[in-house]
Amino acid sequence: MPRVLVSDTLSEAGLALLRANPDLVVEYAPGLKEPDLVAKIVDFDALVIRSGSKVTKKVIEAAQKLRVIGRAGIGVDNVDVDAASKRGILVMNTPTGNSVTTAEHAITLIMSLARKVPQATASMKAGKWEKTKFQGRELTDKTLGVLGLGTIGRIVADRARGLHMKVIAYDPVLTPDRASSLGVQLVPLPELFARADVITAHTPLTAETRGIVNDAAIEKMKKGVLLVNCARGGVYDEAALGRGLESGKIGGVALDVFLQEPAPADHPLFKFDNVILTPHLGASTEEAQERVALEVVEQVVNYLATGTIVNAVNAPSVPQEIAPKLGPYLDLARRLGAFLGQVEGIAPRAIEVECVGEPAELGAKAITRAALAGLLERFFDEPVNAVSAPVLAEERGIVVREVRTERRGKFANLVALRATEESGKLVVAEGALASDGSARLTRWGDYELDAELFGHTLVLFNEDTPGVIGAVGTILGRENVNVAQVNLGRQKGTRQSVSVWNCDAALSEGVLDEIKKLATVARVASISLK
Repeated sequence: MPRVLVSDTLSEAGLALLRANPDLVVEYAPGLKEPDLVAKIVDFDALVIRSGSKVTKKVIEAAQKLRVIGRAGIGVDNVDVDAASKRGILVMNTPTGNSVTTAEHAITLIMSLARKVPQATASMKAGKWEKTKFQGRELTDKTLGVLGLGTIGRIVADRARGLHMKVIAYDPVLTPDRASSLGVQLVPLPELFARADVITAHTPLTAETRGIVNDAAIEKMKKGVLLVNCARGGVYDEAALGRGLESGKIGGVALDVFLQEPAPADHPLFKFDNVILTPHLGASTEEAQERVALEVVEQVVNYLATGTIVNAVNAPSVPQEIAPKLGPYLDLARRLGAFLGQVEGIAPRAIEVECVGEPAELGAKAITRAALAGLLERFFDEPVNAVSAPVLAEERGIVVREVRTERRGKFANLVALRATEESGKLVVAEGALASDGSARLTRWGDYELDAELFGHTLVLFNEDTPGVIGAVGTILGRENVNVAQVNLGRQKGTRQSVSVWNCDAALSEGVLDEIKKLATVARVASISLK
């Protein structure tokens, strides 16, 4: 019988569901450190964890029989997903189980800020009756600005509307029609900063959202604005918050998450009376912990019994017998999506994936989902995969179309990805597999190429004149950046060209700035294709 190890504390309801299954052997051993987990994991088929267990590469290498890791909660940063994938171990999470609880905590902090509840409580416990000192604000008819309308952001917006607040939001991958159906007005980021009386963050920590609330943003805000963050530490620049509080521009701040956790005892924001702080309690309710425990147990049990994959972060839902042939095409599609998403930096409104030849026969639906995951992953800090990508697209009103073609052009087997922005702008990337199975970019827009999609990649849009390659190569050489290969594409009838450089290391901002200064270079992108 399959053996299941639970190495973190789990709700009694979750444990009872596991133990009630007569086809499983269950061992409950919460609090295992890495050495103990390495020693114990050898004979287990499944591992159920929360945030406490660190499933490192050593643990995974020691797991001789492990087939699935189930994480009760959304984050999988305590799991080496790459190592698990290489060993064929499925990693599952429960991405929506904490949504209501986190949204309610955000609403709690908003109301606590508006009415100064913690400060008044502390005053009374000190034996004081300072009624006039803690005059608050009404929220009715005030404007709430929501940064990110994912699952939690939408719940917060719904609850705020129940408080008769006006809700505006910024979300680069949500359509205005979808926002309108939620009773929310979608606005540009500067407009949200200027109009909102209260701002709450519900966005992942990505390159685009890191420090999205900074000194420049605070300068655009209303005097006395209230700021709440129950999303990720780092979305708000904590030093900038301190400066805004010092100047009086910010009326109050409530944080449940911090750039460094646990937050240090000498954190600069601790000194302000109009700051409310909680120790990452967003998911900490009895109901949420029971919900995620039941969800992860059901997912793990179903996978062990039938192979059903739900909420996987590292595998598509495909039949086992075709996986070896389909796998390289899934990788190609994901890399095409990641390339287009990073190089073009678009907020897609419609996505079309065309599978030509063998990809169409093997699994166009799985390939479409892989391409979608690659394109959307830059918007999220948690893993986006073939299971979650379609849901995320649907939630944001993105139209996804799958096309199957027997043959066209010079390639018998091809994957093509087309993404359209709100403005109607269309961007295209096509790819095929090389003889060794590696993913190749064969077309980007109007340019034909034969570039391998891997690793640290420099992409240039430049004038088709002598000396460009030499100038860029000189800069890279001076910075000791080795170039594995360079592939060029020219647009017939013009003096424009593109080049894709596969480098052995990531490029620094200084190197990119030097390249951008070259007169012959119009556009530069540095991307990572894992």
